This record gives sequence, C-alpha cells and structure tokens, in this order.
Amino acid sequence: MTRSRSRASRCARSWRTPDLATVGDPRHRELGLTDAEYELICEKLERAPNAVELAMFSLLWSEHCAYKHSRKLLRRLPTEGERVLMGPGENAGAVDVGGGLACAFKVESHNHPTAVEPFQGAATGVGGILRDVFAVGARPIAVLDSLRFGEPASGRSRYLLDRAVAGIGHYGNSIGVPTVGGEVYFEGPYEQNCLVNAMCVGLGERARLVRSAAAGPGNIVVLVGASTGRDGIGGASVLASAELDEGDAAQAKRPSVQIGDPFEESKLLECCLELLEAGLLVALQDLGAAGLTSSSAEMASKGG
Repeated sequence: MTRSRSRASRCARSWRTPDLATVGDPRHRELGLTDAEYELICEKLERAPNAVELAMFSLLWSEHCAYKHSRKLLRRLPTEGERVLMGPGENAGAVDVGGGLACAFKVESHNHPTAVEPFQGAATGVGGILRDVFAVGARPIAVLDSLRFGEPASGRSRYLLDRAVAGIGHYGNSIGVPTVGGEVYFEGPYEQNCLVNAMCVGLGERARLVRSAAAGPGNIVVLVGASTGRDGIGGASVLASAELDEGDAAQAKRPSVQIGDPFEESKLLECCLELLEAGLLVALQDLGAAGLTSSSAEMASKGG
C-alpha cells in the first residue's frame, strides 16, 4: 500500500499540464471545453486525455448534460411536495393525481439545434421529451410548446417559425401524440437566438413507474432503439452548449443536429411499456444527446 501511494505521488509530482499557449487551437476548445476544464481533466488523469476520453468529458461536462451554468438557479425551484413522486435526477417528473394514476411531464429546450436546422431541431426536441416520459413508465398523451422568435417582419424569423412548428407537429403526429397547446412571442433580441421549448405530458399507473437507477449483480444491460448514425455527433457539447454562430460556421454545425425517426420511436415506446408491464425491467434510461456515455454513467452512479 505504501509503495502504491509513493508511485502515485511521484506520478502526480512529475505530471505537468501542457502549455496551451504553444499548441495552437486545441481540440478541447472545438468540443466546448474551456482551458481551465482541460487542465482539470489533465490533473485528474495525471496525463493528457486521448481523443475518446476528451470527447466523453466534453459531453458529461457540457451545459446540456451537467447544467454547469444553470444548476445554481435550478436549485432555487421547488421540487418537493406530498404529491411529488419523481423529482430532479429522473428522466421526467411525476406527480400523484389520485386513483392510482401518475402524471409525468418533461420540458426541454432545443434552441441552438432549431436555429441551425429548424425542422429537425424542433422535431428531435419533441422526440427527446417523449422518450423521457415513457422512460419512467408513463404513456405520452400530449405535447405543448413555448416559442420565441425575432420580429415577424424578418424573413429569417418567419422561416424559423414555419419550419419549427412544422417539425413539432410532424413528430408528434407521426408518433400519435397531438400538440394540444402552445404560445409564441416575437421580439428583436430573439432574431439570432430563438427559444424553442417543448413539453410532453404522460399518464401512467403509479405502481408501474420506473426509475433510472440500475442496481443488483448479474443484471443484463440491453441497448434498444434505432441504429446509430453519424448525425447528432457532438449535439450536447459542440452544438447545444456552445455559443450560436452565424453564416458558414452555423451551417458547418448542421451534422450535429440529430435526424429524428418518429416511426422507430413509436415502436420503441410500445416495446418499453410492454416490458415494464411484464415486470422485466429493473431500470430504464433514455440515451439522450450524450448516448451511452451519459446513460451508462447515470444508471450506474444512481444505483450506487
């Protein structure tokens, strides 16, 4: 034990963070990590991260996944009550509505993806919250939206509005969940950075709600869903957590916007609810923007 500690101490003393001023524009900046965050990664690993590790850190430490900028504000919101069944940390919130039923709900923003590619950006925002709701064991029954765009006289604002609304409606209709309400406001400051928030409401039996904590030796991890493609790579770090660019720089980020498949998700919805009804699942977790990197880590950490 003494020898191990001594070796670790020597390694820590010998490690030096690279001089970022001499290496041009490092990859970590392209992935949305700051120089300070990169130095912290090097200190924790006691070496420079390889390409895979750097990508994983950029996802897990992104605003989209870790809420590193907004966490302090989110903690001020009320999250507890006698009817609250699921609060922060789960795929969706859930409250007891009586009669053995629970209402699950989730709100998510897809601002940057919609600004880059409005139809798919808004559509996949709906797809994400639908998955979050049925991942807790509730059946999605309604979609709502809250939208903010620039002045209506602007051609760009009208284009974003038309395509975003079309994307929201298309995804919900294709999966059989109607958009039952929404709101839209126009204001100059939203010209270059629109706000697109989508909400899903679901209903399920209280006794059949499922959490995302995976615990217990010998349990099998099963990955189900659409085939993995190259679309959406960097959606959490490169796109959703970065400053919005204009022109050619924004167009270059189009591949980071995921392409939705509501028909595949419809099958996934029924499959998951059927497995839950049969009592075959210990836990269920939506992959989200960071894929297996976040979902596996979240399930394992919550399970202890």
